[in-house]
Amino acid sequence: MTRKYSSISSDTTLSGGGLSTSATTLNVATGTATTLIPLTLAAGDQFTLAIDPDTASEEIVFVYSASGNPVSNDALTVVRGQAGTQARAHLSGATIKHVLSGNDLDYFTTGVDSALTGSSTNTLTNKSIALSANTVTGTKAQFNTAMTDADFATLDGSETFTNKTLTSPTINTPVITFPVSSVAINSQTGAYTLASTDKSKLVVVTSSSTANITVPPSVFSQGDVVFMARLGAGATSLVAGSGVTISATPGLVFRAQNSVTAIICTGTNTFIATGDLSA
Repeated sequence: MTRKYSSISSDTTLSGGGLSTSATTLNVATGTATTLIPLTLAAGDQFTLAIDPDTASEEIVFVYSASGNPVSNDALTVVRGQAGTQARAHLSGATIKHVLSGNDLDYFTTGVDSALTGSSTNTLTNKSIALSANTVTGTKAQFNTAMTDADFATLDGSETFTNKTLTSPTINTPVITFPVSSVAINSQTGAYTLASTDKSKLVVVTSSSTANITVPPSVFSQGDVVFMARLGAGATSLVAGSGVTISATPGLVFRAQNSVTAIICTGTNTFIATGDLSA
């Protein structure tokens, strides 16, 4: 509810047959409603009037608008007996004037007590503070204490960064914790041609007869690594696919059962093989 006030309100008088204690329509002298209330009351607004002011019969009423301006044909919709007064019967010709009541002053006092002031302590809700138009002061320690949400990173705070890109950082005395890693295994029972999905895997051949592993062209990129193991009794060798070059010393043959080797892609279709190999 919004209270409205006017400095140019003009006193008027009660018309008609007076006002009973239960009436909610206040009839004023013809043509005076708009000078008594020289403003428009929107829905929810109220305007304070006194009937028979400064007398034993004084009554404070609120002109109240439920859906729009209540001033219609000098008939005002009112709420009776406000600000500690009670509804009384008033005679035709009684004075009606706009006043500031004790209820209004209490309303303002409450508003001032809860208002945001320079020295008050307040909790702000649903407020937008533009940094360009305001100055935030305080020490770094105070800032670090105040900003406890995990979404904020501070110079003195201990934070975990996720999905962040650091450009040209300087890292002093870093402590790097390596994750526990595991290798996926691709088991084969016969000859096999490596695929792009074998990158960083261990290809295991368990054949009892000869079963070679072919490294195909245009599958791996520089830096890719594939691990391989001969677990079967059958001989196993690395075979270069068309256009592929594999360098190894002394050769490309898995030396014996349970031999393990790896190939590292060093360029387009070029590889280095290392491990338990023979010629």
